[in-house]
Amino acid sequence: MTTTKYNPTKIKLLNLLFIAVCAGIFLFLWFAPAETTPRVPHDEQHAAFFGMEKKPAEKHCPTCHGPDGVRPLPEQHPSPNRCLFCHKRKK
Repeated sequence: MTTTKYNPTKIKLLNLLFIAVCAGIFLFLWFAPAETTPRVPHDEQHAAFFGMEKKPAEKHCPTCHGPDGVRPLPEQHPSPNRCLFCHKRKK
């Protein structure tokens, strides 16, 4: 039977490295900016889309939010292909 000899200094360094990485991830998440993307309003105009899956619901967005719609998207708005990827539906 062979025994493996562990180097205590190496184990301590690996443990400290692990703790430092965990602390870094924690601090990154702690100081992350708050979500700023507005949610889909739960009103009469949007109520029908809350019972649908995302893809079918997104097909209706350009009706009102297209260039000729009631509330067109601003010029600086990112590509409007995946509306419900950023705009979450309220529960």
